[in-house]
Amino acid sequence: MHSPQPGIFALSNPDNDFLELDLVGDATLDAAIRALVNAAEPWSTRGGVTVVLGARPSLWRALAPDRTPQDAADFDEPVVGLDGFTMPATQRDLWVWIAGPDRPSVFDAAMALRAAVEGVAEVKTERVGWHYKESRDLTGFVDGTENPPVLRAADVVTVPSGEPGSGTSVLLYQIWEHDIEAWTSLPVKAQEDAIGRTKADDVEMDDAVKPPTAHIARSKVHVDGEEQKIFRRNTAYGESGRHGTLFVGFSRDQFRQAEMLRRMAGVGDGVRDQLTRFTTPLTGAFYVVPTASDLAAYVVDED
Repeated sequence: MHSPQPGIFALSNPDNDFLELDLVGDATLDAAIRALVNAAEPWSTRGGVTVVLGARPSLWRALAPDRTPQDAADFDEPVVGLDGFTMPATQRDLWVWIAGPDRPSVFDAAMALRAAVEGVAEVKTERVGWHYKESRDLTGFVDGTENPPVLRAADVVTVPSGEPGSGTSVLLYQIWEHDIEAWTSLPVKAQEDAIGRTKADDVEMDDAVKPPTAHIARSKVHVDGEEQKIFRRNTAYGESGRHGTLFVGFSRDQFRQAEMLRRMAGVGDGVRDQLTRFTTPLTGAFYVVPTASDLAAYVVDED
């Protein structure tokens, strides 16, 4: 049986570090994963630190074709929607998420991983993520309301048994910067219309009154009447002058998240997510998140 990486479901760690890396020179994905796994292994068993690794879909498919979700593919084309709104494609080779109870433990783990991949891979983006009050994002609204309960999340996150890549997951990672001055200048009712939920008590609007441009309306994907859920692990990032949301979405296939982006951008039907008029995507990449057993094969035993 292939079990997902446990850090995907670790909800209690308030301090986070997200890194995207590219291979260096002739280095292989195999070598980079081996370096990361063996550097992360000690940290994943001490101090409450968890580490989750992801790989560029095309590279992982070349390395392990039978362990790759069927529709997993690189984010190699920007999503261009209504009014020229664009979600950029900034695909990298590797993604690492370190989470822990405090900044020192996460910082030390990140430094250890950087040292481990020297000469094999280099960090291209790094963002420190932190939890805002009451699980809200920096718009002031609750984030992750639609997440399934943790005990049922594996059904949403992982490829089913019997399918290629069973137990693996597809990750969508994006950095969204907020235009907080424009957002906070809106009356609360206008903010609620943009989200599709009430701000104070997080109640979803009835479909009869919810604007078609509301974020809730545009970010939900249905197939044959059934909602295609994902598992969000978003965090806030940044400082008081420049900040936003790190979108961290896991799902059992890539279609549902790719379609979510198209709907938000207004591709096809010309209805653009109102929230995208106050937030700007700076990056966009998909990653295959191998199972814990996939990664265990790279652990070097010390005698």
